Amino acid sequence: MLFTQYYLDCLSQASYLVADEATGRAVLVDPRRDIDEYLTDARARGLRIEGVINTHFHADFLAGHLEVAAATGAWIGYGRRAETEYPIRKLADGERISLGDVTLEIMETPGHTPESISVLVHEHADAIVPYGVLTGDALFIGDVGRPDLLASFGVTADELGAMLYDSVQRKLMGLPDEVRVFPAHGAGSACGKNLSTERQSTIGEQRRTNYACAPMSREQFLALVTGGQPAAPGYFAFDAVLNRRARDLFDSTAAARPLTTAEFARARAEGAVVVDARDPHEYAAGHLAGAINVPADGRFAETAGSVVAPDRPVLVVAPHDREEEIVVRLARIGFDRVVGHLRDAETALVELAAELTPARRRTATELRDALESADPPVVLDVRNAGEREQGAIAGSLHVPLAELSRRLDEVPADRPVVVHCAGGYRSSVAASVLRTAGRRDVSDLLGGYGAWHAVCDTAVA
Repeated sequence: MLFTQYYLDCLSQASYLVADEATGRAVLVDPRRDIDEYLTDARARGLRIEGVINTHFHADFLAGHLEVAAATGAWIGYGRRAETEYPIRKLADGERISLGDVTLEIMETPGHTPESISVLVHEHADAIVPYGVLTGDALFIGDVGRPDLLASFGVTADELGAMLYDSVQRKLMGLPDEVRVFPAHGAGSACGKNLSTERQSTIGEQRRTNYACAPMSREQFLALVTGGQPAAPGYFAFDAVLNRRARDLFDSTAAARPLTTAEFARARAEGAVVVDARDPHEYAAGHLAGAINVPADGRFAETAGSVVAPDRPVLVVAPHDREEEIVVRLARIGFDRVVGHLRDAETALVELAAELTPARRRTATELRDALESADPPVVLDVRNAGEREQGAIAGSLHVPLAELSRRLDEVPADRPVVVHCAGGYRSSVAASVLRTAGRRDVSDLLGGYGAWHAVCDTAVA
């Protein structure tokens, strides 16, 4: 058996290639949209990808099933409850897929979504204990998939939670301890709240350490799993729908083209939103008015999808030689309306100097002094709820970054605003969103809550 995990750090997303080397037959599970790495590995090993399985309709990225099928002729498999605009193979509970001696077995594990499945991997067809289980978003390492995302239309969170309880507590925990666990996501994903940085585990280890796998009632399970979940990025519903549709294929050879300064300015004037992927310090030194800062060195795609509408044309200002990377990362979440990127951004921004504006950033000491003044600013905390529970600046307003665009009216417009997150990445994004919405006196906190807590012993839990 050949078993390969591919892990995409910026989306905390795992995909898998399972093959029987004797027959050369292979299946991909939960592939991303840029599929060259899978195809290259398959060719190098003499494998034929004959099937692609999605464990569910993903909300956090656009899966590559259509690209794989177009490139290889593979069938596309989903759980039996899935309905799509393209032809699929509906996989039933207990169904076995033979690749030779290596065999896959379908296990229905609904709850994160109604159609969710897990895939048992048998190294040998007659093996009593499976080698491992690809759990999709049903079971993570240290957590389980949340049942409250918009990926499941027409089904309530309580109904999904009840399904998830059965899937985790009865089906997955019914597997032998030694079965390896390979989830679809890791730490950082908004698909859960307590995901581990580990990329594989065992059923036995999860039985011992995962809070949601301990024996409990359905009511206790629902309360634990649904409480304290991070805000879902705005693009999740968009991707959940798009993954059902017969959409356009990703073409790596037709990436958005470089634009001259004049072309860039014309597209900007016509309404394209500028995504500035430079470091927050570079952005603060001078950026195009109205540009949203989503730094490339971080959870770029997920963050961009939280603050940019998927139907807006996009212009990219990127760090040197990272333009194509940024376009691909946007394509991974289905943002294909990228008009182009600014050719030689460093030189072009010099040419556009008259249109540049700085962004103010405050130190923790400066914020402390401002809060003690006669005209204190509004402090906006854009962390997730679970982070805020560990401590917060007294009197701060809390709006998670993923919810900011639709909750702008909650942020006072008649006072200065200082935005903070945990370390300074999300606060620069949020401050740029507020400026784009017309707020004039906005700054963000250098070093985030960590810097505040280190300098100012005035935090409250």
